[in-house]
Amino acid sequence: MLTNLGISRDAEAVYRAMLAEPSWGVADLSSYLGISERSVRKALDVLADLSLLTPSASQDLHPVNPVLGLAPLLNRAEEEIRRQQLEIEATRQAISTITAAYESRTQGLNDVTRMEGVDAVRARLVELADMARRECWSLSPGGAHEPDAMAASRDPNRLAVERGVEMRCVYQDAYRNDPDTVAYAKWLSGLGGQIRTVPSVPMKMIVVDRAVALLPISPSDPRVGAVEVTSPSVLLAICALFQQVWAAGEPLQSPSRTEADTPTPMELDVLRLLADGQTDEAVARKLGLSVRSVRRVVADVTSRLGASSRFQAGVAAARKGWI
Repeated sequence: MLTNLGISRDAEAVYRAMLAEPSWGVADLSSYLGISERSVRKALDVLADLSLLTPSASQDLHPVNPVLGLAPLLNRAEEEIRRQQLEIEATRQAISTITAAYESRTQGLNDVTRMEGVDAVRARLVELADMARRECWSLSPGGAHEPDAMAASRDPNRLAVERGVEMRCVYQDAYRNDPDTVAYAKWLSGLGGQIRTVPSVPMKMIVVDRAVALLPISPSDPRVGAVEVTSPSVLLAICALFQQVWAAGEPLQSPSRTEADTPTPMELDVLRLLADGQTDEAVARKLGLSVRSVRRVVADVTSRLGASSRFQAGVAAARKGWI
C-alpha cells in the first residue's frame, strides 16, 4: 500500500509491527512476520533511509510517529506527480504544434487517402478520435459487431466523449439480437453517446467534425481497408446522408421493436427467406446477420405466435398475412 512512497512490502510490514511492538528486535520481527532476519535488516535499512526510524538513547531504533514520518514522503510523492503532469502537458503541446505544422503543410494536397487493412484503419480512427473537437458520427450496417473492433474503439470513444465531443451512432435493428453489441451500445450511451437504430443502414461510414470521413474500400468486407475523404463537396453529401438516416432512427432507449405485436422488417425478411426455402446460413449471409442471430429471431417469432415448431410458425405467420 505504501510502495508509491518508496517503502517495500517487507519494510511496511516491519514498520507496522514496530509501531505495535516498539521493543521487538530483529529475531522477534522475523518470527512474527515469517520472513528471514536478513530481510528484516534490509527493511530496517530502508526505513532508516526514509527517516521512519530514529535511534533512542540506548542506540536502539524506534519507529517515528507515522503522522510525522509519512507525511513528508506523501508530499514528496505528490510533488513528483505534479512535476510529471507538467512534463506530460508540455509534451502534449509539443505534439499539437508538430501536428498542426504537418497538417498545414499537407492540407489540400489530397482529398482522398487510401488505407489498406483493418490495422491501418483502426490506427487512423484513434488519431481522428483524439483530433475530434465537436462531433463524431457513424453508420454501422449489419448485426453483430466484431469483438476486437469494439474493444479497440472503447478508449478513443470514451476519451472523446469526456472531452465534450458529441457522439452519434446509427446501428441496424439487427444489432439488438447480439448481446455483446447491445452491451457495447449501452456502455457508449451511458457515457453520453447518442444511439439510434434503423431497419437498414445504407453503408458504413464515420464522420469527424464534418471535416473528415472514412468510407470502406469494399462495402462487403470492411477489413480490406478504407478511404479518407476531406473534399468539402463530398463531405456535404455524406453529412446529408447521415442526417437523413439519423432522423429516421429509433433511440436506443425505446423498447425494442421485436416486442411489438407486429413483426419488424428484419423479422419479415427472415420469415420470407425461410419460406422461400433458404437455409439459416443463407439467410444470415443475405441479411448481414450471424447464424445464431437468425435462429434467435426464428425462436422469438415462433414463441410469439404460440407455435411449437417452425412449420407451425410458418402456417401461423401466413394466416396473419406476414408472408
